[in-house]
This record gives sequence, C-alpha cells and structure tokens, in this order.
Amino acid sequence: MQTSFPLRTAQLVGVLAVTQLIGWGTTFDMLGVMGRVIAPSLGLPNEAIFAGLTIMMVISAFAGPVTGRWLGRYGAAKVLAASSITFAIGLLLLAATTNIVAYAIAWVVIGFGGALGLSAPCYTAVVEREGVNGKRVIAILMLFTGLSATIFWPILTLLNETFGWRITFLISAGLQFFVCLPLHLFGLPKPVASHIQGAAAETASVALSPADRRKAFLLIAVSTTLCTFITFGVSPSLLEILRQTGASPALALQLGSARGVIGISARALDMLLGRRGNPILTSIMGVSLMLFGFLMLFLVSPSIPLLITFVLLYGFGSGVLAVARALLPLALFSAKEYGLQAARLSMPQNLANAIAPVIFTAFLDRAGAGPTIITCAVLAAIALVFVLMLMALVRSARPSAQPA
Repeated sequence: MQTSFPLRTAQLVGVLAVTQLIGWGTTFDMLGVMGRVIAPSLGLPNEAIFAGLTIMMVISAFAGPVTGRWLGRYGAAKVLAASSITFAIGLLLLAATTNIVAYAIAWVVIGFGGALGLSAPCYTAVVEREGVNGKRVIAILMLFTGLSATIFWPILTLLNETFGWRITFLISAGLQFFVCLPLHLFGLPKPVASHIQGAAAETASVALSPADRRKAFLLIAVSTTLCTFITFGVSPSLLEILRQTGASPALALQLGSARGVIGISARALDMLLGRRGNPILTSIMGVSLMLFGFLMLFLVSPSIPLLITFVLLYGFGSGVLAVARALLPLALFSAKEYGLQAARLSMPQNLANAIAPVIFTAFLDRAGAGPTIITCAVLAAIALVFVLMLMALVRSARPSAQPA
C-alpha cells in the first residue's frame, strides 16, 4: 500500500490538472483572447461579449449550494463528469450563436458547468481520495489552474487564426467531451478516504458546537468573499492603478505581468509547506500583506521602488490567499462534508467575482486611484478582523477537541 499511494496521488493530480486546465482555459479564460474576435462577428459591443463572464459567475454562484448537495449524494466523479457534458453543450451553443440572446443562453449553460466542475468539485474529488491529507494536492492543482490562461491563450489564438472562432469553440467542446468526460469517469482513482481513515473522514479537525460551526462558516464566508472581491476587482484595473500612481505604461505592464508570476510562486511555497501549512495563519499573512501594500501605496510618495514593493506584497498576498480560500473548509470541517461546505462558500465568492470588476472599474474611473486604494485597504482590514475572529474561535475550541 505504501508504494502504491504516491502512484495514486500522481494519477489523481494528472487527471484533475488536465481537466481543470481545459475547464478554465476553454471557459473563464477564453474571452481574454476570443472576446474581441467574437464581438465584431456578432455585431455586439465588447462589453456585451465580456458580460458572458458575469453571467457565468452569477449562475455558478446560485448553483453552488445545489452542487454541494449533489457532491455529498453522488460523489465528485459523477458531478465532474456532468460538468464536462454541460461545458460541451455550452461551447456548442457558443459555436452556433448568432445573436445576443443565444450568446447569453450559452453562458448560462457554461455557468452551470462551472458550478459542477471548477474549483470546489475538483478539490472535493481530492478530499474524497486523500482525506485531510489532501492539502498539498490541492495546492499543486492550484499551480496548474493558475497557468490555464498562459497555456490556453496561445492555443486558442492559433486555432482561431487557423479555423475561425466557431470551429475553435467546436474543438473546445470536443476537448470537454472526448478528453475531460472519460478522464472524470474512468481516470480518477477510487475514493478511499472513508475506507482508509474510517471515522477520521467524518471527524472535523476542530471540535465545534453547532452554534460555533455556524459562526465559523460565516466568518470564513465573509473573509474569503471580501478577499476575492478585492483580488477580482483589482486584477483588471491593476495596470490603470499603477499608471495613476506614477508608473509609465511600460513599467505598469511589466509589474502587472510580474504580479501573476509572484502569485504562482506564492502558491508553490504553500504547496512545499504541505501538511505543515495552516490555512488560517496563511489567510492572516495574505490579508496582512495586501493591507500593508495598499496602505504603503496610499501613504508613501510614488516611486519605482514603491511600486515594485507594492506588486510584491499584493502579488504574494493574493497568491497565498487563493490557496487558503480552498483549504479553509478542510481546516474547520470534516473531510466528508468538505464538498458541501466548499460549494456553499462558492456562492458569495462567485457573486463577488461577478460584480467586483464592474464596481472597481467604475469607481476607479470616477474617483481615481487614491480612493480606490484606500477602499481596498479598508476592505482588507475588515477581512483581517474576521480571520482573526476565526482564529480565536478555533483556539477556544481546541481544548475540547483533545479528548476525542
């Protein structure tokens, strides 16, 4: 058994890495290169095309709680397989779309696919097979998902230049149906957490009363939603924020590109920590780094060293927060209920993802970089308070967990 365990883990990582790369690359990341190609062909403005991502996030948000129940009832493999079929249908509808109504319907279908297949269901598949020891595997997978745009933007560009955008979407649908679907149905190792770990799979890492469990869930929900609101809001506006705080267009582009690499490096560091990592402490570190970066950018006179330091702090902070957001439910709840809790948490997070870019862009255009930066600092400070409250709640519960 000991010698086969690493092989099972490698199989698990390989299958989910491929399907998550395809899942993110052909849906959420796709409009980054295809959006401005589709718009003139359909005679629609760019903002109408990019609204597809908002539709996707809103639908994924409201489908999250249902997905959580299905994960508990049917298991992650079947739910992920359903996502592959749903994604394929949505991409086929995109390939055939001729007007804004059909375009919106396609993104509604893709939104359901996102709820069934992206992030929470994937991490649930890990926890089903690795139990509470799945932290490192989840961190490894997040390295791959962070590279989805890097890998798929050139692929989609080449396909579009060779075949056109409609055939590109047909090929994307084929990847979902002929690659992801078989891998989800036949490539994943069988769930073993419930057999190997026995009662441990049903035992929470921290012994909490029902009231404290509800409080812990709310604290996680509020803190992670605030953090994702900041990161998804700042991401599309980062170059403009840097330009308004003294960076030349060339420097802003260089720093903006570096931020992605820094975020991936932060995820890699969390992966190396493996079981020794603590999602609550990681959350505190990530929020604190972002808070300090925003305050420094607001209070200190603009300079190139300041901007570089800000990007380092913000990039590393947002990178480790992405991992912590996925692992926090596993730190507070049992492996068996991870899927339900993670899917429930995805609802407010996806809603924040959907509205944050619009709100931040409008606020930045009307109020400028200064008020936008201090607003980010205030939101980060509030998130930090909630994470500290969560840590206090967990520490108070630990003595009662010892006897068990």
